[in-house]
Amino acid sequence: MVIGDFMTKHFLQYLTEVMAHQWNDAALTDYNEDHEYTFGELAKEMLRLQVLFEQLGIKRGDKIALAGRNCANWAVAYLAIASYEGVCVSILQDFTAEDIAHLLEHSDSELLFVGPYVWKELQHQTMPPKIKAVISLTDWRLLYGNDGMIASLNGENGERLEVNGERLKDGASAYSLEDVVDKAFKAKYPREIEPEDIHFAADPERMCLINYTSGSTGSPKGVMLTGRSLSNNIEVGMKMLPVDPGQRLVSMLPLAHMFGQVCELLYPLCAGTHIYFLTKSPTPSILLKAMNEVQPYLVVTVPLVIEKIYKQKLDPTLSRWAIRTFWHVPGIGDFLKSRVKSGLRNAFGGKLRYFICGGAAMNPVVEKCLMDIHFPLSIGYGMTECGPLIGGNPPKYFKARTGGVPVMNMEVKIDQPNEAGIGEILVKGENVMLGYYKNEEATKAAFTEDGWLRTGDLGRLDRRKNIYIKGRCKTMFLGASGQNIYPEEIEDKLNNQEAVGESLIVERAGKLVALVFPDETLTKRMTPDEILQIMKANLQKLNSLIPSYSKVADIEVQEKPFEKTPKRSIKRFLYK
Repeated sequence: MVIGDFMTKHFLQYLTEVMAHQWNDAALTDYNEDHEYTFGELAKEMLRLQVLFEQLGIKRGDKIALAGRNCANWAVAYLAIASYEGVCVSILQDFTAEDIAHLLEHSDSELLFVGPYVWKELQHQTMPPKIKAVISLTDWRLLYGNDGMIASLNGENGERLEVNGERLKDGASAYSLEDVVDKAFKAKYPREIEPEDIHFAADPERMCLINYTSGSTGSPKGVMLTGRSLSNNIEVGMKMLPVDPGQRLVSMLPLAHMFGQVCELLYPLCAGTHIYFLTKSPTPSILLKAMNEVQPYLVVTVPLVIEKIYKQKLDPTLSRWAIRTFWHVPGIGDFLKSRVKSGLRNAFGGKLRYFICGGAAMNPVVEKCLMDIHFPLSIGYGMTECGPLIGGNPPKYFKARTGGVPVMNMEVKIDQPNEAGIGEILVKGENVMLGYYKNEEATKAAFTEDGWLRTGDLGRLDRRKNIYIKGRCKTMFLGASGQNIYPEEIEDKLNNQEAVGESLIVERAGKLVALVFPDETLTKRMTPDEILQIMKANLQKLNSLIPSYSKVADIEVQEKPFEKTPKRSIKRFLYK
């Protein structure tokens, strides 16, 4: 497809070409588990699932939901749905069972692929009437089937359809689902499938994905994205971060979130990468072990991960008098920086070429350190509604404190900028969503009259189009004299103070108050009074670093960590 001066291929065409060239190469692996697909095996399993869809009466354009932890089969199901020209409904497994059941109904899903952790709770919910079947992501077993599905599979031999060794419905007569699919697959593909038999394709203009940004609170926002949007995102990744076939990557971000879905699955896989999935919640020890063994070329993460590594591993060393004294001295400083860079690179396996962060702003002290040592860092800017990319840059062109420049085939402008050039960031281009599924009111509110998408973010552009993000429109406070106060900027400075784990600035009766959860690695042996005294001292230091109109009046210590979204951002709306 032609977009402006660029020719963008559908991502399924990229995948078909990679499969032809790397048929016997490893493609998807569940880390520390005996489960792996080569590119050829991936192609065959996609075709097999397409036969399953046919047998269940799933048609082109029907909605098929995915809810489960990262694993190779999640990726297989997703790609099978895309190549069948179904609409994938990707749901975060972190949502409650009630929320997931609600989203299945709202999305009009007809089939659900589910992981064991989700199904453990979800099986107690009433399935929406449209759901024909629930399939296990572990081994493709049938976990649930409605009466219509059973009738469609009614067999001549009278054998009862069973689920986990139990009869699904008394009196129902049917072949087992596996037998039905096997028989149909052999009839459709009587000989061994070869690379030249694979021709995955889809209409780029059709909706191919609904991604929910929240659960059941209010009217759900299901972001509708086309094949064109995903394909442009993937091609941006290929141009910005070139890949050599056979390179490896560790997938740790939720695949149901657009950041992980595009940057840790679609872009690398379409470029021939071998992807390892962390199928369990990644503790620091598991993550570092996986990095050491896999030796990825790329790490995609949120700032929280590198900030924790910095505080625990780098800060104690960099805080030493000798290091601080000689850090910027020519010769000695260069040697120190190279040692720090080498140690950090080795912590991620030793073959790291790109370290990409997104989802939130990075602590400026951590960012400066990474820039000082010439770590291959780049921080992108995006949102689910753009699938997700809006801004980015290769590491060698990345400019500190920015979200990069507008990516290929995307435009960015500032709406009604103030005297400092700051206003709401508006975007337009090939990545932008069609709208929110069955939510015309939210869709209308998301766009300007002339078709620009409102990001809800405040920012400015420099002369090179670098995007500087100041905060969310909804979180900005107006000072007593009319000054704009951006709480995120205050939090950045507070998070660098002694014993601060994370913080949040709120407004009460016209005054700013800092809520702080302490760094437990530093305060676990302290009494509450000792921690409070440190925080009071931090408040004085903080106020000496910020303008008088944004002074913080008080500081409060939180007993529990702040509640987070799946992408590890603090749920600000819960705190006042």
